[in-house]
Amino acid sequence: MSVEAGIRGYTQVNEDINKEFLSKNKVSVTGVNGQRYLGCALGKGKTLEIEGTAGNDLAFCLSGGRIVLHGHGQDAVGNTMGGGEIVIHGHAGDALGYGMRNGRIFVRDNVCCRGGIHMKEFRDMKPVLVIGSCAGSFLGEYMAGGTIVLLGLNLRHGEKLFGTHCASGMHGGKMFVRGSFPKENLSPNIKITNLTQQDRKELEEYVRKYCRYFEADYDEIMKKPFRKLVPETSRPYANLYTAD
Repeated sequence: MSVEAGIRGYTQVNEDINKEFLSKNKVSVTGVNGQRYLGCALGKGKTLEIEGTAGNDLAFCLSGGRIVLHGHGQDAVGNTMGGGEIVIHGHAGDALGYGMRNGRIFVRDNVCCRGGIHMKEFRDMKPVLVIGSCAGSFLGEYMAGGTIVLLGLNLRHGEKLFGTHCASGMHGGKMFVRGSFPKENLSPNIKITNLTQQDRKELEEYVRKYCRYFEADYDEIMKKPFRKLVPETSRPYANLYTAD
């Protein structure tokens, strides 16, 4: 049995989901049409499967659970998530993974602006964001840790891999970017390097999982070279401040 969202408000839908989780570890929700806050703080061992378009703050503060979305996600998916996994069979809106501290997000298609903004890591808590197609402006803005993988699959003619101000204010973490990209859209604080052997091993793990989730061709994806983007300094705005 699944929860039917339909035109009901998000409060009632979430109440029904929470009731189902009292006796189940996996709950399905169908007919989702913009309802917000689905799967908030979902804990380890719990899976929420969603059909439709999920509203803002899907999986807010996700805490080890797993969310599979068969459709598109609106803004702030995975906001401040601290663990677990989100798999999106579609697109995602602005501020995907805002402030995420741990866990993994896989998006089959593209994301809008400010994906991965304020991502951070601490010790073994290392968030990962994998984007199948392209990203809007300010990807990785103020990024302090973690990993973003941008695959650039199925780009339309003239479509850029990422928008303007990519990695603006980035002072930690890294991005693995496949294929060619507009270097003029990068923050001047960013250094472009080749992948190390350890980078390659890490990247292969993420790409294999992406391919498994979305039935993509691993060998075809890996034919194109990847470059790594990292910050030149951990204090990109140091020259804007003066000492008394």
